Amino acid sequence: MMNARWDYGEAVRVVRNVRNDGTYPGLDPGAFLVRRGSIGYVVDVGTFLQDQIIYSVNFLDEGKIVGCREEELIGADDPWTPSRFEFREKVRAAKQLAVNGEVLVPLHGPGEVIKVVRNADSEVTYHIHFENLPGRLLQIPESLLEALDTKE
Repeated sequence: MMNARWDYGEAVRVVRNVRNDGTYPGLDPGAFLVRRGSIGYVVDVGTFLQDQIIYSVNFLDEGKIVGCREEELIGADDPWTPSRFEFREKVRAAKQLAVNGEVLVPLHGPGEVIKVVRNADSEVTYHIHFENLPGRLLQIPESLLEALDTKE
């Protein structure tokens, strides 16, 4: 039996942007639903495929009730550090990235966010997959990244 972390009426914060996975009525799949950092209230707890707890969360400011997986939520009072980027966003190196003098990523080298690492004590960092380093992930502080201008 799975144990739900939150119960009916509890306030939770969503840690990444939520888009329609095709189950939200009236909007196209992929449509934006709720911004990361938003706070909502648990209105139902259920399961998906018998091994995932799904919380129906009412985001009052957005006027939407959205299904969220447990790993997408933290308690509303838990420490929260906003991030500039999130999972799957395209970024580029704001500086040349080197380790022990060996340049691993050139200036403006493109990459993709694989994971956002929030630590209340320090700057947000990211696990980044850079195009020139297939199969490798680097943990990069937010200050060394910039948005990849997709109009280039």
